[in-house]
Amino acid sequence: MAQLTLDELRKKRKEAQKEIYLREGKYKSKIIVHMGTCGIAAGAREIVSAFLGEIEILPEKDVMLTTSGCAGLCSMEPMATVELLNLPSVKYGHLTPDKVRRVFKEHILGGNIVTEYAIGIGSEKGG
Repeated sequence: MAQLTLDELRKKRKEAQKEIYLREGKYKSKIIVHMGTCGIAAGAREIVSAFLGEIEILPEKDVMLTTSGCAGLCSMEPMATVELLNLPSVKYGHLTPDKVRRVFKEHILGGNIVTEYAIGIGSEKGG
């Protein structure tokens, strides 16, 4: 069997942690809004508010919203990453409240990636 590189091991660990967290938790999906200085300057607070508004009207509170720092793509801000159990994560860029509502309805609730807004699918390291 071929030896795994350190990056490959880290990737596998991250994927396993994500699946365990979503499977064992009460959440079906996770939204991460990138809130580095660049994201905040580009309007990330408004994006958080838009996602919160969508989550608040759900009958079941099974969508987790969290924040992180800069994702390294400052020119694509404001951005968010959507994670659904057993599916690759999707990074969305140049978000607006209207785009958030569409991503929420079609991807988070419907399971269909909104390809027009997606800037990356899967791990940044190739997975």
